Amino acid sequence: MGYTNVKATVSGYIGRIPKKQGSLVSPTDQTALTQLSDIHEVHVYFALAENDFNSFNSNYPGNSPADRIKHLPPVELVLADNSIYPIKGKIDMIDGQFDKNTGAITLRASFPNASGTLRSGNTGKLRLGLKHDDAILIPQSATVEMQDKVFVFAVNKGNKVSKMPITVIGKSGNNYLIKDGVKSGDQIVLSGLDRLQEGQVITPEKAGDKAAGLKLNN
Repeated sequence: MGYTNVKATVSGYIGRIPKKQGSLVSPTDQTALTQLSDIHEVHVYFALAENDFNSFNSNYPGNSPADRIKHLPPVELVLADNSIYPIKGKIDMIDGQFDKNTGAITLRASFPNASGTLRSGNTGKLRLGLKHDDAILIPQSATVEMQDKVFVFAVNKGNKVSKMPITVIGKSGNNYLIKDGVKSGDQIVLSGLDRLQEGQVITPEKAGDKAAGLKLNN
């Protein structure tokens, strides 16, 4: 009778059991008795393009990817219904090589799952935080996109506006992180962009909020 008791070494969620009561089970069976998912901690696999991975290597200190992992901030998991998993995870593994077909490299983030919310096979998106020193923040609503480029309306002397291309290096909430195109102290139009034309003279009103040292006018 001892052979009829099959005990798992871990606890978790069990899958379908294809065998029926009375079935003969043999060590040579190709089909497993069932599948057991140990989900007290869930691993999420995702990919980074080569450019993003090179940026990762240059932005964080360390002599190897394993050293750089230690300096990475926690990551958030956006579930399939766009809700945020309440516990942040940690990137703890980087694959040893790039995929020759996609040109991307696989990373792994691990999330505690004491409540059992996450299951094996779940899908979602990972939200990574990257450190940007001395970056300028501009509300996305203060920008316009044309032909894959992003512009703002800068306010020049005499309150004349001109369209200025900017270089976006990331997002923070509803703001763009800007590398080039504007600098601290520049004035840009915050709202009403749909009514503006190049070279138009406006009467700006100072906005109540400031972002990253910019004087934002609407």
